[in-house]
Amino acid sequence: MSKVWFVTGSSRGLGRHFVEAALSRGDKVAASARNTGSLDDLVATYGGAVLPLSMDVTDRAAVFAAVTRAKEHFGRLDVIVNNAGYAQIGAVEELTEQELRDQMETNLFGAVWVVQAALPHLREQGSGHIVQLSSAAGLIAMPLGGAYHASKWALEGLNEALAREVAGFGVKVTIVEPGGFATRDGKNPDPLANGHMAEPNPAYAGLRRHLAEAAGKQPAGDPAAAARTLLKIVDSDAPPLRVLFGQGFYPLVQQAYADRLKTWDDHQDLAAEAHGAQTL
Repeated sequence: MSKVWFVTGSSRGLGRHFVEAALSRGDKVAASARNTGSLDDLVATYGGAVLPLSMDVTDRAAVFAAVTRAKEHFGRLDVIVNNAGYAQIGAVEELTEQELRDQMETNLFGAVWVVQAALPHLREQGSGHIVQLSSAAGLIAMPLGGAYHASKWALEGLNEALAREVAGFGVKVTIVEPGGFATRDGKNPDPLANGHMAEPNPAYAGLRRHLAEAAGKQPAGDPAAAARTLLKIVDSDAPPLRVLFGQGFYPLVQQAYADRLKTWDDHQDLAAEAHGAQTL
């Protein structure tokens, strides 16, 4: 049975590949983007199966209107993909208030608006699947990514809570955590070239050089393969709450979690002391 998708950030990158994969197998897609001109070729190929929607996820009223239009147009919504987002690059000291607020407005609040707009329809149906694009950056943190990490770590907690809230309504939630994917001319996006950059402070020049040297060193995944994998996930009766897309970051995530557990274990005396308990 074909599904109806609502996908944000459909104009390029993984979002574009998700839309193409869904359409190519006969599903219908409400594809949102700030500029829908990039979707004209999909309309020419798939006709009424794709509904382009001009939408900025930071505009709550526009998000609700777009979701309502998609539901009215297709009659139902089955898969909601929160994909829109970007990376703000800069040391915490370098970030302006506006840069930090803009990062959270798009990556966090934009996702919340989509969920709030779609959930009443999914609850009424008694079914649906919310897919949140997080990142390996939602699990581990690197220098110069504080704003981006903050937005993705927030999404991780938000969607874990959401999954427990909506399970009783028949609604599933999956957090997808991609590593690097070849979404820019067959290469990993370079954060220094494609990200939003804070005004540099010379004190962090060394970290910027290190980031430039490390950029693109992780193996680049195939975005078309990622899209095929997402189809498998949304068709599953028991999809995972979290799934890493790509292999490059898995060892880093393993080490980060091992380090956290060890740190907590090594300092159980401080935990007990802070509680007021007597230590032996």
